[in-house]
Amino acid sequence: MKQGDWGLLGLAPGADKAAVKRAYRRLAMRWHPDRNADPAATERFREIRAAYDRLLEAGALGEDEAGAGAGAEAAAPAKPEPVRAAHIRLNLELSLEEAAAGCHKTLVYVRGKHCSTCAGSGEAGIARSRFCSACHGSGRIGGGRQGLARCPDCGGRGFFSERLCPDCGGSGREAGEVSLKVRVPPGMLAGDELRLAGQGEMATEEAADGDLYLTIVLRGHPLFRLAGRDLHAAMPVSALLMLAGGDIALPSLTGLVRHRLEPGLPEMREIRLAGRGFPGRGGNPAGDLCCELRPVFPRKLNARQRKLLSEADAALEHDLAESLPEIAAWRQENQAFLSPAKGHSR
Repeated sequence: MKQGDWGLLGLAPGADKAAVKRAYRRLAMRWHPDRNADPAATERFREIRAAYDRLLEAGALGEDEAGAGAGAEAAAPAKPEPVRAAHIRLNLELSLEEAAAGCHKTLVYVRGKHCSTCAGSGEAGIARSRFCSACHGSGRIGGGRQGLARCPDCGGRGFFSERLCPDCGGSGREAGEVSLKVRVPPGMLAGDELRLAGQGEMATEEAADGDLYLTIVLRGHPLFRLAGRDLHAAMPVSALLMLAGGDIALPSLTGLVRHRLEPGLPEMREIRLAGRGFPGRGGNPAGDLCCELRPVFPRKLNARQRKLLSEADAALEHDLAESLPEIAAWRQENQAFLSPAKGHSR
């Protein structure tokens, strides 16, 4: 490691690892030959890279130059989180069916993009020169005990040649609409988040691309209501079917579900089918399908229907105590009043 390595990266000696990495990324973006057409860019980039490598090899990042903790067992260095540009957070609205089954959605939103005039270079038009503000055009800065040193910003030239793009002011970016196809996995609930790495604000010299975060919003449904992952619905059912029992079709997000309805009283009851509700995700099991059955009595009958009901009623009379116990008990209690009328003497 050379004492001038810190200066090449524009840092004070002893700067921590995160600061050194940020400085290297910033300078590398500025001086990489693929991004900078200046003839001095290649040599300047080599110097920056060499200084950065020497600092890494010397183990000077985050320690003093004597090697703090020498002789102690070295802990594995934690991988630092990359510095990122701003994240973008948006809502993604889904129907209940889309959220349950998973889907693909095309999202249009605004983020920074490369300037269309300069293709992201920041340069366009007639070239102009400006003095380096770090060395005031001299190309040299104070180097401490070593006297004057070459300015790390301008590489000792003392000036920059620029062709600033008139549309982006040299930033190389502009705001624009982006169309992105998003895959939504099945089983996402309201409030769940999708993270799309690198789809936030675009990278800068100091930071990588930001991320895009999508918060799931579920539209209301005309039939179903969610409670956790349980799916609730209410449906009218013929009171006669509830009396007799039989096959019934229950609604679900994936179509009708056949169910055998047990005979019983024509009163409100709930059918719960385990695991047939909203699908599970991330270790959470699927919810139940809960259908509330509401009995409905016929309002109007045609002649055939009246005849069939009369026949059914007559059949019930043969086993009245079992079929209609309330009527049987009433008749028993009031038998004296229900006997055929006797003749009256004069």
